Amino acid sequence: MDEHSFTVSIVTPDGVVFEYETATLVVLHTTGGEVGIMANHVPLVASLFISEVKVVDDKNSLSERLAVNGGFAEFSNNVLTIVADSSEIASEIDLARAESARERAERALQEAQATANEHEITRAQLALRRAVTRIHAASVK
Repeated sequence: MDEHSFTVSIVTPDGVVFEYETATLVVLHTTGGEVGIMANHVPLVASLFISEVKVVDDKNSLSERLAVNGGFAEFSNNVLTIVADSSEIASEIDLARAESARERAERALQEAQATANEHEITRAQLALRRAVTRIHAASVK
């Protein structure tokens, strides 16, 4: 690792999903807005939306996308740790399965809206957001 890179680790209850030691940029979607992290960034703790995380290593021409199911990010001493309920590397996402999940979530949302069940509406919206995030992460080249 050089002075322009840092370590990225994404952890879920199932263990480490992604680890990379020479990232030069990570883009996160926090509850406070989009944040770009580079080496020597000020310390940060932030809540994450269900969203994509983009990891870039300019020196080694790496650009990796991951779908992250909420959680939080902590950056200090050139180590970014993301703790999430779940996370998938874009290249490992089953696109057909994600499309099927999107369709199920859309149907569930319509049903919940028809009955005005706020709890079910929220659940369906979160499921839809997870599915759309997975689809987008897997589709972007």
